[in-house]
Amino acid sequence: MNLAPTEEQEALVASFADLLATHATPDRVRAAERTGGFDPELWKALLDVGVVEMAVPESRGGWGAELLDLALVAERIGAAAAAAPVIEAQVAARLLASLDTAAARTALAAALRGERLVTIAVRRAAAGVASLVPGAAVADEAVVLDGDRLLLVPLRDGTRTAVANLAAAPLADVTFGADVTELAVGETAAVGFEVALDDWLALTAAALVGVGTAAHRLTVGYVKERRAWDLPIGAYQAVAHPLANTATALDGARLLVARAAEELGRGRPRGRELAAMAFAFAAETARQATYDGVHFHGGNGFTLEFDAQLHYRRARGWARVWGEPRDAYRRAGRARYGRAQEV
Repeated sequence: MNLAPTEEQEALVASFADLLATHATPDRVRAAERTGGFDPELWKALLDVGVVEMAVPESRGGWGAELLDLALVAERIGAAAAAAPVIEAQVAARLLASLDTAAARTALAAALRGERLVTIAVRRAAAGVASLVPGAAVADEAVVLDGDRLLLVPLRDGTRTAVANLAAAPLADVTFGADVTELAVGETAAVGFEVALDDWLALTAAALVGVGTAAHRLTVGYVKERRAWDLPIGAYQAVAHPLANTATALDGARLLVARAAEELGRGRPRGRELAAMAFAFAAETARQATYDGVHFHGGNGFTLEFDAQLHYRRARGWARVWGEPRDAYRRAGRARYGRAQEV
């Protein structure tokens, strides 16, 4: 299996990298943190280049990008620590596109036109509450699995409560009652949600690879310049060897994300297992990369004035929207062996 990016994919990545270099600078990220973790100007710029449309099949009005294409973009989103719920909007749009109901088609059309920001709750709702819904603090609607029903829940003040979090992301708990639209019920709802969760895990894994890679590059640059005993501190094995280990781990995580995206995109049996594995390993690797970044920056590492903390907080906060790496490993085990193998 050849997972190397094609020329078209490299051009796609370059175009998003250029956009983010302009609209998602560290100063813009910091400014967004002070206003709820969302940058409306960045979101508009992303909509203008079709960030939601690309995720939807051509037959449903989108561009028909492969999941691997979305993963490549997600890595750039993560590297920039971009203050926009791109992954959630893409996954919600893909889920809506998979449902053959009038309500889903209407919601999808509004999302594709940029009129509505639709997100997805990656945790199942309980007692009329969906917890830690990514993007819900700024979105217009959320797709929520409540029991055996897949619902479109309107979001407004009074039904959502912003949740403070380490990543300064626009998370919210969402309360809902009868004022919802039923998108699907029964097996269709359950299967649709699980497929969407697979997509979210794979794309979030890609974003975490981006976070870790950005932190690693920042750290390598710093240890080349910071000197001790007349040598760059990166010349010492206690610094160089951990950074080398992290570099290889990041490459491994990137490869695992690509394999998961390829398997999911083609509907192959191991897609769910690999998506969960990619999420777990990317989360662990990003945490280590960002820990090294803070550690090797010394006293500067944990100050808000330095960028190391931007990556450190997101490596932890983004993953915990759904769960810990151990939860993902359990999901991978269930996908491969079934629930009977759990200990």
